[in-house]
Amino acid sequence: MAKSTKAKTSRAKTTRAKKTSAKTASAKKTTPRAATRPAGLARRPQGLSVHLGLNAVNAASYEGWSGELNACEFDAKDMETLARSAGIKPTVLLTKNATRAKALGAMRAAAAQLKSGDLFFLSYSGHGGQVPDVSGEESDKLDETWCLYDGQLIDDELYLELTKFAPGVRVLVLSDSCHSGTVTRARPTPVPPGQRSKMMPAGVAMRTYEAHRKFYDDLQTAVARESRTASRLDPDAMLAHVTVSNRLTSIATTAQAAILLVSGCQDNQTSMDGDHNGAFTEQLLKVWNHGKFKGNYARFHGAIKAAMPVSQTPNLFSLGPCAAFAAQQPFTI
Repeated sequence: MAKSTKAKTSRAKTTRAKKTSAKTASAKKTTPRAATRPAGLARRPQGLSVHLGLNAVNAASYEGWSGELNACEFDAKDMETLARSAGIKPTVLLTKNATRAKALGAMRAAAAQLKSGDLFFLSYSGHGGQVPDVSGEESDKLDETWCLYDGQLIDDELYLELTKFAPGVRVLVLSDSCHSGTVTRARPTPVPPGQRSKMMPAGVAMRTYEAHRKFYDDLQTAVARESRTASRLDPDAMLAHVTVSNRLTSIATTAQAAILLVSGCQDNQTSMDGDHNGAFTEQLLKVWNHGKFKGNYARFHGAIKAAMPVSQTPNLFSLGPCAAFAAQQPFTI
């Protein structure tokens, strides 16, 4: 009897052990993967991009001027390809889809999603324009613009949107347009014979502004008001951080994100259109060479600049805490 009792007890223990092992195995299978990650595991950085390319604008929004160009959509698509190859998730807005609402919406969606360590890449290819400055911030009394399909995006608006990115986010802006250099302005140089400029004609710019004066004036006033009430960097004052600018303004605060702008030309020059790419984008892609380029952003800009004609000199400036960002390999997440 003793032996039988001991055998039953042994079998019972074995059965309980098997059940416990089975429960443990089942729990492991149903445990979410995230729950098994070691505590404190670093979040992997992500990259988002927005690419704007306009081969024309809506004539109804520009007083009969449609501003046809050849290569801007190609520029945006090539920037999309570059972004994908770098692991960046792109959004592309071409001509009729490159409206003010969609462009601003895409930038704001990225700003809401990205966190410290992430990368935002914004590219624009199209006409550059100007509107009279009513906020009293521009020394030449003109605000620079990107000509989107249904209206212009004023530089103050763009700079304000960039201040909304979280601290530690890296922002790269490539602008293949006229009036895209710095805040140092002079009389534009003549367009080389036989080439198409990306500059909105001055007469068209003034007609467009006069026809939509309230809209553009209200935009500037709203941006100036938000800049002050949000305690962020004033859109024009932030450009005093520009490394190559001679214009000095009072600093309200500092940019939270690290922002680099590589532009197609100086403010007194014109960016040229092409058959497949704009002149600036064409050289940028050649220098990048499908990712074979090695070096930081300063070397990248320098190599592009060296390949351009004297009539078009790409510019580079930085906003916010950019030292570490500028030292990185371009387009690195």
